[in-house]
Amino acid sequence: MKVFVVVGMPASGKNIARVYAEARGIPYFATGDLVRNEVRKRGLEHDAVAAATVSTELRGADGLGVTRLALASAMESGADILFMEGMRSQPEIELIRKEAECVVIAFLAPKQLRLQRIISRQRADDSSSLFDVRDLREIEYGTAIPIVLADEYILNTGTMAEAVEQIDQIIRRRKKGSG
Repeated sequence: MKVFVVVGMPASGKNIARVYAEARGIPYFATGDLVRNEVRKRGLEHDAVAAATVSTELRGADGLGVTRLALASAMESGADILFMEGMRSQPEIELIRKEAECVVIAFLAPKQLRLQRIISRQRADDSSSLFDVRDLREIEYGTAIPIVLADEYILNTGTMAEAVEQIDQIIRRRKKGSG
């Protein structure tokens, strides 16, 4: 099994990988989906505060809890290739690497562009007023380490089509096993 782990700061474009995967029938497992499902299950208001609270709780004391849940689902899928997203620390990446061949793809975008995306997408679990707080929480989780140590990078400052082309090049090259 080859797992493409998608990392990046909020609104860096990670969802483009989901669009890419779903268009090609490649399974996609995101910890954020697990968090949103848990927020719904608990009957909480679906907003940035509830998402942050539940996310921190599901991560658990060691920070690996929600990744264990996503990894278990991914392993049960039996897919030869799949995507995982939402890992925010190097221990999460290492947990996945113990189970499967892993390629980390980091999405990068400047802070101001990411803030503009937060404002324009108007998701319930986003908040432009809490943007800096969220960035700091992500950094506290350890998300900068997997980004810095990624195997591949996508500088996502152009169009979605350009980012999809970058992903496609990475996947085609890495499916063959070459770097």
